Amino acid sequence: MVGWWRNVSTKVRHRMKEETEKLPIIRVTERGRSRLEDVVVREFSLTIILNKQELVTLLCSPSGLQNLAVGFLLSEGLIKGKDDIRKLVVDDQRGVVEVETGEGSGFVSQPPSRRLVTSGGGRGALMGSTPAKVESDIEISAHEVFALMDEFIQCSQVFRLTGGVHSAALCNTGNIIVFSEDIGRHNAIDKIFGQCVLEDIPTEGRLIITSGRVSSEILLKVARRNVPLLISKAAPTSLGVKLASDLGVTLIGFARGKRMNIYTHERRLRGG
Repeated sequence: MVGWWRNVSTKVRHRMKEETEKLPIIRVTERGRSRLEDVVVREFSLTIILNKQELVTLLCSPSGLQNLAVGFLLSEGLIKGKDDIRKLVVDDQRGVVEVETGEGSGFVSQPPSRRLVTSGGGRGALMGSTPAKVESDIEISAHEVFALMDEFIQCSQVFRLTGGVHSAALCNTGNIIVFSEDIGRHNAIDKIFGQCVLEDIPTEGRLIITSGRVSSEILLKVARRNVPLLISKAAPTSLGVKLASDLGVTLIGFARGKRMNIYTHERRLRGG
């Protein structure tokens, strides 16, 4: 454990300390009880205020709040890109992100009633129009998928410490470009896309890796950013598979160790 911690970068250590805390527990084994400390993930309440009106409160991890807010607005169809944002202010102490937009394509003068979104992340409704079919000639080999999953797991340091978060990453076929962790699987992906928009990182022709279940909402998030390949450690739902098929997304699930399941558009996987 000590050797593993020494290999963690200073930046990642800071994030891990921000997202976790130590709590006293009683551990019970067949040998009896013992008192010790355990590391658990922090749950944080973030309120997004859009155009001076409270829009939503997200239950999330307390890092990457700016990215999460922007990614959420993208996913909900309330903005289309960075040019829609006039002002963006993060107040970590109050747990508030204030966003002001111009009267552009995603502008809302009367946002929906204020909502609470749990850490599970389900929005309850699929907002926005169905995205266009994703067209891409990207190909990836099974070896590259397995190598990316190995790198992905190594990046998941908060999960390694606590077991209490989901992870997501934007990749090309050889490397992870952007990585995030959050207590919610939706939030982890929203953080990825929010960072990409704010930092002008292209998503087209790239792939997303997620640790979580691929539901219809997750699939739509990915398709709306024109990402042709979605890889998960976990299972898809039937509607997630149907949408992947309809929208031209190659969907891979149960990518663990040296095996995986290809659910749709297998043409993008090279080799056997």
